[in-house]
Amino acid sequence: MKPFDLVVIGAGPGGYVAAIRAAQLGMRVAVVERDRPGGVCVNWGCIPSKAILKCAGLFEEMKTAASYGIACQGLSVDYAEVIRRSRKVADRMSRGVSYLFKKNGIELFAGNASIPSPTTVRAGEEELQAANILVATGTAVRGLPGIEPDGNTVITSDDALAQESLPRSVAVLGGGAVGVEFAYVYRTFGAEVTVIEMMDQLLPRVDREVAEELAKSFRKRGIRVLVSATAKALDKARGTITVSVGGKEEALPAEKVLVAVGRKPLTEGLGLEACGVRLERGFIQVDDSFRTSCPSIRAIGDVIGGMLLAHEASAEGVAAVEMMAGMATRRPDPEKIAACIYCQPEVATIGLSEEEARRRGIPVKVSKFPFTALGRAVAAGHTEGFVKMVADERFGEVIGCHIIGYGAPDLISELALARTVEATFHEIGRTVHPHPTLPEAIREAALMLGGEAIDI
Repeated sequence: MKPFDLVVIGAGPGGYVAAIRAAQLGMRVAVVERDRPGGVCVNWGCIPSKAILKCAGLFEEMKTAASYGIACQGLSVDYAEVIRRSRKVADRMSRGVSYLFKKNGIELFAGNASIPSPTTVRAGEEELQAANILVATGTAVRGLPGIEPDGNTVITSDDALAQESLPRSVAVLGGGAVGVEFAYVYRTFGAEVTVIEMMDQLLPRVDREVAEELAKSFRKRGIRVLVSATAKALDKARGTITVSVGGKEEALPAEKVLVAVGRKPLTEGLGLEACGVRLERGFIQVDDSFRTSCPSIRAIGDVIGGMLLAHEASAEGVAAVEMMAGMATRRPDPEKIAACIYCQPEVATIGLSEEEARRRGIPVKVSKFPFTALGRAVAAGHTEGFVKMVADERFGEVIGCHIIGYGAPDLISELALARTVEATFHEIGRTVHPHPTLPEAIREAALMLGGEAIDI
C-alpha cells in the first residue's frame, strides 16, 4: 500500500489546485481521477463552452461588421469545426493539468475511487494509504422527471458540447447560466430557440434588473423567453414540447431539448456513509475547515454545494490544504466571490443584490450607470447594459455589484478586490481609472452613489 500525506479524489478545478498547493507545502500527494485531468470544467464545462461562445460572439460581430464600415460578404459557419475547435482547446488544457502534476511531483491514478476506510483510498486495483483524504468529485448534470436525456432528442450540456450538427429548433429547459449560454450560441448560429424557466425571471439568483435586461436583449435577438413556465410533455415524433405558461398549454417546436435544470453531487459509490460521512441530498456536509463528520476526510467544491463555481472550488481547495498544514486560513466568503455568465450581453455579479440587501434589512444606496454613457463602450459599439452598485448607506461599503454588458466577467474582478478590502464607494470613486476604458463605468457608478457622477 502506497503511503501519502494527502489523496485527492477528483482532478477538477478544486482537486487539482488543492493537490498542487499541498505539494508546494511539502506534502506527498496523490490524485485519483476516473476521467481526464481537469475535471468537468476543463473537459465538459467552463473551457470548451467558452471556446464555443467565442466563436458565436465572433460570428455575431462579423454579421454586423457593416456598421463599422467593414464589408464582410459570403459569411457562413462550419458548426462542426466550431465544436472540433472547442474539443482541441479542452484537450490542450487537460494536458496542461497533467504537466502540472508531473512538475509538482504529484502521482496521478486513473480509475474510479472508493474509500474502504478513513485512511485508505482504492484507485482501480491500487490501494493508497492516506493520512488525509480530500473529496473533490464535483457534480453531474441532472435530468428532469418525464423528460430524461437520451443523448439524441433530449440532450444535456455534455451532449451539446460534442454534437457537431446544428439543430433547427431548440427548447432550453432552465434559464440559469448553462441554459442562457447555450440559448445564445444556438440562436446566434441560426436555430429557433425558446428558453423555459420555472421561476419568474431568467438567472433566478441574479439581481432582477439584470435578469430583466438580459431577457429584453434575448427577445431582441429572436430568443423566446418564457418565465413562470413548466415543460409538461415531449412529443419526439412531431418534434414538439408542450409548455404550461399562466395556466395555458402550448406546443413549441423542438428538434432538440436541452435539459439545463441543475446538477447533482457525485458521491454515490465512494463509500462515504460507511466511513461516517454525513450527506444531505447527496451533498457532503462539512464544517468551516471543510472537515466532514469523519476527521480524516475533507471535501470541497461542488460536491459540498454552494455556488457551484470552478473558482470557488479552487479557492476552497487551497484553503482546505492550508488548514491541513496548520496555517491560519479562513474559508472563502461566498459573498466575496463573483459569478459570471458568458452569453451576450455578458453578466457578472458579486455580493448582495438590491432585493437581498433590503430583505436583510440593510439600508442601502443604489446606483446604475449605463454603458450608453461610456465613451469606450460607444466607440466599440457595445452599449448594451449597465453597472449597478449597491452600498451600505451608513458606512458606504460596497456590498454588491451587478454588471450586464460586454466584458462584464473581466470588469467584476475590480469589485472582488473591493469586497475583499471592504472598500467604500468613495474610495472606488476617487481611484483614477484610465480613459477611455470599460472600468470607468464602475467608477462612475461609485461616483453616482455620492452624487458626484460626471458623465451622466
